[in-house]
Amino acid sequence: MKVYCQGASVKFGRLCGLLAFVAVLSACSSGAGIKEDYAGNAIEYSLPPADTGILASIAHDIQSRHGDEYSGFHLLDSSYDGLAWRLALIDSATTSLDIQTYLWYPDHSGRLVLERAILAAERGVRVRMIVDDLIMQGHDQLLVNLQSHANIEFRLFNPWEDRGSLVERAGQMLAEMERLNTRMHDKLMIADGRAAIIGGRNIGDHYFGLSETYNFHDTDLLGIGHIADQSAAAFDQFWNSEWVLSAEALTVVPDAEAAAQTRQQMQAMIQSAPELASFPRQPRDWSSDLTTLAAELHPGRSKLVFDSAESEQIDQRMSASMFNFFNVAEQELIIQNAYVIPAQEAIDFLQAKRDAGVRISLLTNSLASHDVPAVNSHYEPWRDDFIRAGVELWELRSDPAIQAEIVEVPPITAQFTGLHSKCAVADRRYVFVGSMNLDPRSYHINTEMGAMVDSPGLAAELITALQRNMSGENSWRVGLDDDGALYWENSDERLTRQPARNSMQRVMNVLMKLGPRDQY
Repeated sequence: MKVYCQGASVKFGRLCGLLAFVAVLSACSSGAGIKEDYAGNAIEYSLPPADTGILASIAHDIQSRHGDEYSGFHLLDSSYDGLAWRLALIDSATTSLDIQTYLWYPDHSGRLVLERAILAAERGVRVRMIVDDLIMQGHDQLLVNLQSHANIEFRLFNPWEDRGSLVERAGQMLAEMERLNTRMHDKLMIADGRAAIIGGRNIGDHYFGLSETYNFHDTDLLGIGHIADQSAAAFDQFWNSEWVLSAEALTVVPDAEAAAQTRQQMQAMIQSAPELASFPRQPRDWSSDLTTLAAELHPGRSKLVFDSAESEQIDQRMSASMFNFFNVAEQELIIQNAYVIPAQEAIDFLQAKRDAGVRISLLTNSLASHDVPAVNSHYEPWRDDFIRAGVELWELRSDPAIQAEIVEVPPITAQFTGLHSKCAVADRRYVFVGSMNLDPRSYHINTEMGAMVDSPGLAAELITALQRNMSGENSWRVGLDDDGALYWENSDERLTRQPARNSMQRVMNVLMKLGPRDQY
């Protein structure tokens, strides 16, 4: 099967870290590849929504009270909720479970989610997984072993054909830069065709408050009802596209003994890891939790928007969709987005909205909270443009007050907090939650998705979280003094140069300016 792609390169800072991870994995890789005679993936579609089970019951109730196009929504604002509700959907699935993600790390949370998905398959649930191939190097044996399970199918987005050493992979990257730099940045989980989680979190400890180095503040949306139908259509579009390849196509042969040994090691880690102390280590009945949640869900109508994986290129729809959403605002627009590198057109757009009387607030990362210094390097020249356009500009502190209660999950205490969220509220009624950053990579290179929801109740819940974040306890307010110089002010101090965790961050911030803006 031939995979076609268009695009430019991924963010250099993150790519370097991922390639270092790949270098470790490649030590256990030998002779792997893709079958030359592979006939192609079977065309498959989502199963019909389940008729029984707690998720079906809640969906039926919501739609009977509000209408078939409605769903009930809940914001997943904390790291704990991000992982706990994923476990709840997996454990509650009775017929189907579909997972789509950019990164799936082999760490504590990654193994916990994988083990729960395997247990779901063992009780008869059909499990489908699509994962971007960026950091899958060295895992072909695991993927093939998963694929050999009767109820599991694993597919890779835009896979490397050379699956051996890091040197071979680097050579292919250089030879096929345009193709291999296009990655699937979407994050989606669907259970029983009745419930879905959409948002910014990958599957890994940094996204669920379980890393001792740093953790992200992120945002997901849990929806039960019609949003699951929309999500299933998006998942199927990727599942059946020429961009994905089934693990059946890999040349590695299933190894039952190796699979059993890997599973035992994974189960032992899950049972013993202190990092997972706050989460149930075994599947449990979530009916009571879900029933309680159902009474608190915000009814609303949704539209799921996503870049379409067409046969020869990605149909980039998200950038237009995002600005259409922003343009809805007639009174107020509040944006929280981790990675921001605007163009002049974006500044002009915001200026026009301000001139029309729309109040605009934006929260993004500071250099101190950044995990990708290259993004800050190319965002930095635009700070004063945002402020002069009338935007209320905030940047996350690396030591925010939310770190202990919202970001970290006991017993973890991390060195700093970063922002990974991508969400917005327009006119206290319309909500966006998704995977799309406001940078060139999300606009023109990767695939992205997000949910746009008409729900005043959900909007109020998100505004509460955003106003908490846009405060001096959690962020720096960025302003211009009378001489036009930038300053950063929080509840504790006022600075006249951008906050940073250390001098190395400042050095990297300067060096990364040498890279081309459109490649981040």
